[in-house]
Amino acid sequence: MDIHDRTVLIVGGTSGIGRGLARRLADAGSTVVVGGRDTGRVDDLETVSVDVTDPGSVLRARDEVLTAHPDLDLVVTMSGVMLLEDLRDPAHFASSATTIDVNLLGTIRVLDAFTPHLVAQGHGDFLTVTSGIAFMPFPLMATYGASKAAVHAYSEALRAQLAGTGVGVTELVPPAVATAGQEQVNPNALPLDAYLDEAVGLLTQTPTPHEVVVERAQALRWAERDGTYAALLEQRSQSLATLPGR
Repeated sequence: MDIHDRTVLIVGGTSGIGRGLARRLADAGSTVVVGGRDTGRVDDLETVSVDVTDPGSVLRARDEVLTAHPDLDLVVTMSGVMLLEDLRDPAHFASSATTIDVNLLGTIRVLDAFTPHLVAQGHGDFLTVTSGIAFMPFPLMATYGASKAAVHAYSEALRAQLAGTGVGVTELVPPAVATAGQEQVNPNALPLDAYLDEAVGLLTQTPTPHEVVVERAQALRWAERDGTYAALLEQRSQSLATLPGR
């Protein structure tokens, strides 16, 4: 994927990987608009207010961005929440509902909002974001993994449906990255700049890969193929000991 001289919207780009990617794209010469609920955290790029759980907010953001940038040709969906859950307690359902609304439905709302524009334009790209946890669950974050697995499946289907339109679909599959508190939860989280260096290097290959899977995420992505799934899941399930009453 060429990242030079693009016109880009990154929804969920006000922090973490999204903000880091926004700056990498801007440094490459692209025009970048960052969307999110707290745009005050971004003072060096153009912003648009958007709440992906609110269909009206997504459509207003779309109209604002396309009015200012009718040549928009890259849409990145980064919005996500990562919540711990105790599945023995039915109260966890509120966290599940929030996670699905943001991570899955929020992604679909953004994709739906911009698909007609990119298809009519005849060229462009979507960049969706899943996680290594989409392929190898982390049991403390059950719905997070389920939502990311769903985004993976949706991305695959969207790519198939957009074949021949000139619109590509690429999926970022990050491992744990040291941002948004991950460095406290997981001391082995990959530093943000190291992740971006590797991910952007893979993203800009020709032809553009369907999935951008950095080395640290490979073990999770391919655990079932490699016969390591059961052992890794058992290892990752040890985190459940941190739940009350375990």
